[in-house]
Amino acid sequence: MEKLVTVLNEEGLHARPAAILVKEANAYTSDVSVMVNGSEVNAKSIMGLMALGLTKNTELTLKATGADEAEAVEALSKLFENKFNLN
Repeated sequence: MEKLVTVLNEEGLHARPAAILVKEANAYTSDVSVMVNGSEVNAKSIMGLMALGLTKNTELTLKATGADEAEAVEALSKLFENKFNLN
């Protein structure tokens, strides 16, 4: 399952929202990844996410494969929509 989302946080996906994303992704058994500009990284890896250097208004695709893929994509997309509850 895949869903297109946009980074809404002013500072982009810096350490705090990346850590929140990793923590939420780890709550699911599905393989979860973030795809942007031809790159795909494991959403359960803070180093992988930080290496993407995602800035405000970057569009990316959340992808999950596994038993709870729909729940994982929905929960992670809500984090983006709510600016990770940081703003």
